[in-house]
Amino acid sequence: MSGEVKKFKLYPNRRRFLKTAASFSGLLLSGCGWTLGEVRPTPTPSKNSDILYIYSFSTYLDRKLLRRFTAETGIKVVADVYDSNETMLAKMQAGGGRAYSVLYPSDYMVRQMLELGMLTKLDRNRIEAWEILSPQFQNPAYDPNNSYSVPIAWGTTGLIYNSKKLKQAPEDWAYLWENQQLLYRRITLVNDVREVMGATLRMLGYSYNSTNAEELQQAYQKLKDIKSAIASFTTDAWREQLLAGDLLLAMGYSADAVNVAKENPDLQYLIPKSGTSVWTDTMAIPKTAPNPDAAYAWINFMLKPEVAAFVCERLNFPTVNQEALKLMSAKTRDNPTLYPPPELLQNCERIEPLGKFSEVFDRYWTQLTSS
Repeated sequence: MSGEVKKFKLYPNRRRFLKTAASFSGLLLSGCGWTLGEVRPTPTPSKNSDILYIYSFSTYLDRKLLRRFTAETGIKVVADVYDSNETMLAKMQAGGGRAYSVLYPSDYMVRQMLELGMLTKLDRNRIEAWEILSPQFQNPAYDPNNSYSVPIAWGTTGLIYNSKKLKQAPEDWAYLWENQQLLYRRITLVNDVREVMGATLRMLGYSYNSTNAEELQQAYQKLKDIKSAIASFTTDAWREQLLAGDLLLAMGYSADAVNVAKENPDLQYLIPKSGTSVWTDTMAIPKTAPNPDAAYAWINFMLKPEVAAFVCERLNFPTVNQEALKLMSAKTRDNPTLYPPPELLQNCERIEPLGKFSEVFDRYWTQLTSS
């Protein structure tokens, strides 16, 4: 598929959402509250039906949400958070994830985990309300018939910038290269090889998922050219830095952009015109799950329209639940950062597994970030 661009025509198909907290940092959530950033031992697998261990991106989890689930089901939730799909996969492959009964892999990671035989085929008779999922998210290419995963949210990757401090608003990824002196040490890129290399590939007119070695070499060289101007590669630390005025621009995710804009309306979000990634995050049950009954209870809870609407309004990510959309405020439903018009998505792609070629991405990434 070298250089071939698969256009995203209307709705997205991929994501590794809003990552906050370092790899393997603990996030303990229960009816009593949570602790973020506490490093805890890897949980021991337990068949206790009253405890559900979840491994997730942190922004899908909320104290009020957890209390509500526990009140309805009597099941306590303990959740660990990860900063990327790759972190989650590595832990699961190393055998450190046998306590978890629910995972939140992004679409391309669902496919990769399926190929590795790591996910349980879902019993559709145990999952309520499939029909309320928007048709665009049913039967996805990464998981035909949603046999192993349930979509939960989607979004885009773009640029968040301070509109008061940047006289000329960015339009594309190329803005970073064209304004290196202005942006010097006041920009950040996400700590994500597929996003950063993918965005650079799109700027060059190639696919996010290119397996053309020459194209990847070009993208790496472009990133080397701008490396000295980049303050850091971070998926979450940019938020406070941008709000404090230490940064002018950050690469980030659409839901993050909504959150920081609430604190400072001068911070605006842009989908680059040459294209970006679109993503779907999902819920899945690993084959090693010790408590599948609680996992199904969690999935059904999250699919309730009133719960999906509550989570979307509170945590600011676009829902895939068409009934939940009816319950949300117009302000959220009409937010173009969360729900961009179709024409802005025409040049966007979902990130796909690359098999062995992913090692080439990783090699360039190591060279870039360690130099």
